[in-house]
Amino acid sequence: MNQHKNIAILGSTGSIGTQTLDIIAEYPDRFKATVLVAGSKVDQLIEQALKCRPQYAIIADESKYAQLHEALAPHGIKTAAGAQAIADAMTLDCVDTVVTATVGYSGLAPTISAIKAGKDIALANKETLVVAGELVTNLLKESKSKVIPVDSEHSAIYQCLVGEDPTTIKKLIITASGGPFRTFEAERLKSVTVKDALRHPNWDMGAKITIDSATMLNKAFEIIEAHWLFGIEANRIEAVVHPQSIIHSMVEFVDGAVKAQLGVPDMHLPIRYALGDATRLETSERGLQLSDYTNLTFEAPDVERFPGINLSYFALEKGGNSACVINAANEIAVAAFLHEQIGFLDIYKIILQSLEAMPFIASPSYEDYVNTNSATRQYAESLVKQLKH
Repeated sequence: MNQHKNIAILGSTGSIGTQTLDIIAEYPDRFKATVLVAGSKVDQLIEQALKCRPQYAIIADESKYAQLHEALAPHGIKTAAGAQAIADAMTLDCVDTVVTATVGYSGLAPTISAIKAGKDIALANKETLVVAGELVTNLLKESKSKVIPVDSEHSAIYQCLVGEDPTTIKKLIITASGGPFRTFEAERLKSVTVKDALRHPNWDMGAKITIDSATMLNKAFEIIEAHWLFGIEANRIEAVVHPQSIIHSMVEFVDGAVKAQLGVPDMHLPIRYALGDATRLETSERGLQLSDYTNLTFEAPDVERFPGINLSYFALEKGGNSACVINAANEIAVAAFLHEQIGFLDIYKIILQSLEAMPFIASPSYEDYVNTNSATRQYAESLVKQLKH
């Protein structure tokens, strides 16, 4: 009998995906990567597939399919391309757990497919719940799927809640590093460069999430995600800036106790916990040495300099497709900033103008989310052209 847990990795060539493959290699008797999915990095996908020999390797960019197939078919690895192939792969019998490590909206459709097929989800794609939290939550109620969060903040909360009565939760406290611009004056933010924004003080992450950390939009998304993951109202979720990134998040209870999960700023820990189905797997990696951190500090986020964080409360209060609009506009704006087409503060402008322009839908269907995402992207791209340097 095969005792391996079979893993599909959505976004295998990204930061979380490559670290997930590290964990799978660390525990070869426990885990096997059976499906690898990448966006467009076909050379890296081929390299990964030849190393870990999955049953399937799938590329989202259909123009790269011939190269993928030519390289892997002689080795008996099945290949496919395109969004539908990715969604279909999530339902395969050779998949037990799906690690959603893609960045942005692209994670929504395959995650829904996996939930409908009853697969467990190791959720690293926060946008799935940001864009369509109500829809995904309702689907989970009808599925045998279990979701274990991979984001360090939500993994920390998940761990803090083990064994606790949900009715005793007073508040969720999500920590934030503050990003590379935590100490910058407002005037200085007008002229920061892409290189400045990608210089995160603690974490080694992909470009998109590093920019979201710099704007603190990632914290807005994490508040929205926490609401849907843990069923806690927005007014009982707050963010606190913790520059050392050692305490990953906290939970305050009605008796005044606060539980925190601590660890080095390394995503291997929450990935390992999620793949192990909340079982703590022994590792030889160096753990937290408290003597290395003699000063752990906290401060309130500055919503004047970083207004994006308040978008979480707006989106949760308004509901409907508002968070979908915020996410789509942000994805376009961040991409434009990374390509040096707009300034750092223009990211906020594009999001706010998109929210004003897009029609509000109070109870969106899946098709409404798809259409909202598409229309918002188109509108945000028109704003980029107006703002283009």
